[in-house]
Amino acid sequence: MASHFLVLGILVATCSVSLASDPSPLQDFCVADTNGPVLVNGLACKDPKLAQASDFSFSGLHLPGNTSNPVGSKVTPVTVAQIPGLNTLGISMARIDFAPWGINPPHTHPRATEILTVIEGTLEVGFVTSNQPGNSLITKTLQMGDVFVFPKGLVHFQRNAGNGDAVAIVALSSQNPGVITVANAVFGSKPAIADDLLARSFRTDTKTIDWIQSKF
Repeated sequence: MASHFLVLGILVATCSVSLASDPSPLQDFCVADTNGPVLVNGLACKDPKLAQASDFSFSGLHLPGNTSNPVGSKVTPVTVAQIPGLNTLGISMARIDFAPWGINPPHTHPRATEILTVIEGTLEVGFVTSNQPGNSLITKTLQMGDVFVFPKGLVHFQRNAGNGDAVAIVALSSQNPGVITVANAVFGSKPAIADDLLARSFRTDTKTIDWIQSKF
């Protein structure tokens, strides 16, 4: 009887592990069917026999982004929305252009770790650890060719630390990493978060919060 329970336990454990996740795709590729009626965690696949080169390519990453905006930066994403063939492959990338002293404001990617390479200029980059380690700021000034990693889900930022333009290329460990810009989420939500709640959270007054919210 004991041996029967042991075998049953091994089977249960094996099934639990095997059903926990698929570490890699179960087919050569899964080109996203953006018009498909099926809703899944990701995008449904179109018939692989209909796949073509355009499903796996993107043009224009050599072109500078327009940094004429309040933050002085422009992100050009290359995710599954731009390359349907990225579906299920767990990767994406982006180009980030910075005007002199432009910033990519504090933000998070809820589904991806990011690795950044400076292609041109000088960037000040950093991320903040979670509450338990004490919200430590890890920061570094990068030159052309330097690489920096931002762990998944942590608040991070970049700033052009020079008088000329700067360019970075980033890779992310998700076909659709998502982005939550902290200021936009906190002060620009629709409907707005109650100003008295934010005032208490930021240790200020509702008048200051109302003024900040008006900017978003």
